[in-house]
Parts: sequence; structure tokens; C-alpha cells
Amino acid sequence: MAGPAFRAAAVRVRVPATSANLGPGFDALGLSLGLYDDVVVRVADSGLHIDIAGEGADNLPRDENHLLVRSLRTAFDLLGGQPRGLEVVCANRIPHGRGLGSSSAAICAGILAARAVTIGGDARLDETALLELATEIEGHPDNVAACLLGGFTLAWSDGGAARAIRMEPSAAVVPVVFVPEKPVLTETARGLLPRTVPHVDAAANAGRSALLVEALTRRPELLLPATEDRLHQEYRAPAMPQSVDLVNRLRADGVPAVVSGAGPTVLALTDESAADKVARLAGEGWAANRLTIDTAGASVLPLAPAGAGSGGAGEPAVR
Repeated sequence: MAGPAFRAAAVRVRVPATSANLGPGFDALGLSLGLYDDVVVRVADSGLHIDIAGEGADNLPRDENHLLVRSLRTAFDLLGGQPRGLEVVCANRIPHGRGLGSSSAAICAGILAARAVTIGGDARLDETALLELATEIEGHPDNVAACLLGGFTLAWSDGGAARAIRMEPSAAVVPVVFVPEKPVLTETARGLLPRTVPHVDAAANAGRSALLVEALTRRPELLLPATEDRLHQEYRAPAMPQSVDLVNRLRADGVPAVVSGAGPTVLALTDESAADKVARLAGEGWAANRLTIDTAGASVLPLAPAGAGSGGAGEPAVR
């Protein structure tokens, strides 16, 4: 059986940062943020060449060990075969190891780019398969769902298969992220979680998660109680005491704040009138960034010449 054909033109993929959990929605809820990595991928005659600018440029591998390349390779296998060579250019803006979904962004960029440069890739790897593949690589669906779909997402597992729905967040919500200087490994943060939790805490989080859907989509005035968590943030405090302390200080001032993902970034969900003031509350040691909520999710932007098609007659292809 013949292998796949690949587009000769490069493709550009833009992927957003994400914040998972959002307080009570552990491993289920996610929010797509207006901070982006851009990746350009082109099928080459041979070899692998990687250029990296921005976050991680000094320490990310420039070989097959790069997470984006591993994701490309996994997707190409599902699409029918590997290209002879690859050129990859990364412009990274999402901080690494800070709980803003940098690994999910790399995974989603890789599988979307592989699909985009493979002629007929959309038919071979549909949206459901994209989520399942990204979840398989990442290990859980909360960040990859928000990265792929944009907006506010709810992800779950159905018979072992990843599923997700997208909801429209309220236009009144303005995210502010507080990024510390030092990262925390996700494995470290997860290792601090207990195997069991009190039933009363699980019940409280279930109620708050349900409330958060209403608060983030229609009634932002409920975000403070809706973001209350009893399942993971305090347990992770030994790995990020400053982050948990900042969350507690912000919440005491009436600001809905949570640990972003596995931390140590802190996410505040505020509004236009308060965003700039909230951004000044953290003090030294934090980089405060006022962001938007991304509503597009991961996007493929072809770099074909004007007038070129998207895989139809007249578009050059390589095999």
C-alpha cells in the first residue's frame, strides 16, 4: 500500500496557552488563554532540522526527543507513514513548567501540523481522533481539550476514550496570570496528591464545579464561590507555598483566584474595571500578565502561495 502524499508548502500552526482545573474542576475543566506558540512545519527531502526562538530556546532538545517532534511522528504513523524529512520552526511564548499548558500546546501543534501537511489528513484524523490522540500523548484531556477547542471546555473519559465539549465564556471575564520565576514539575505537583479525599470535600468540589459552569459562562459575579477548591491546591502547597499564599491573599480581597493547572502560576478571573488593579497585587517575584480568553483554539494557517489550493489539483505534493 502506497504511503501518504505530503504538501510541499509549509504550514503554520498557532496554539494557545491553557489553564486547567480552574479551582474545583480537577482534570476536567479548562480555559483557553490569549497567549500563543507559533510553529511552522515543512516536509523536506531528508533529515530533521529544528529552530526554536523564545521560551525554551536555551534548553529544549533539537532532535527526535522534542515533544512536538514526537507528537508529529505519532500523528504521521496514524496518517499512514513518515515523510523523508522535516523542517520545524518554533516561536514559543508560553512559559514552560508554569501550569499554562506548554506541553499540551506542543502536542496539539505537532498533531495538527502533521494532519495539515498530509494530503487527505482531515479525513484520516478527524476532530474526535485529534482529541483522543492528544490525550493519549499528554495523559489527561483537560489542557489539550481547551487548546484544541478554545473557550471554556469540559473534558471527560467515556469508556476510556477522551471526550470534550466547548462552552462560550462570558465576555465580561478578564484573565490575569501571575507567573513566578521558577517552574514546578507536574509530576512533583501530582505526587503530593493523596490517594483518597474526604467525602465532604469531594461533594463540595462537585457542587462548585457545577456552579463554575454557570459563573464562567453567564454569571461572573459568582466566580469567587465557584472557584473554591478542596481537592488539590492545599495539598500541593509544599511544592509552591508562594502560589497558594497568593491565591489565598487574592481570594481574601474578593478576587476569584486559583492555581493554574499543576502550578505554580496563579490565575485570577476578574473584569475590565478591576484587571489592571488586580495585576498590581502580587508584588515582587511575579510577572503579572493581563490576557484575553482565546475563543478560536488551535488554528492551522497554511503558508501556500496566493491562489494555491488545499490539496486539490495544482498543489505540489511530495511523497
